[in-house]
Amino acid sequence: MIRNASEFGQMVARARKALGITQRELALAINAGERFIVDLEAGKPTAQLGKALAAGVHLEDVSGKGFDTARR
Repeated sequence: MIRNASEFGQMVARARKALGITQRELALAINAGERFIVDLEAGKPTAQLGKALAAGVHLEDVSGKGFDTARR
């Protein structure tokens, strides 16, 4: 269970790195700025929830879904 913004950011960073994509590539995939991804992964609590959730959806998760390249 994710209990705070820091844990969510760490999960996003781990998943992104496991997929071998850059922060910039993730940002482009969710139509956000690279600074947003940097802040999200750093656990900044004021990161916009909608964009944060979009980042999580686009990363590989435990169900085995791959990185969504359709929006790239």
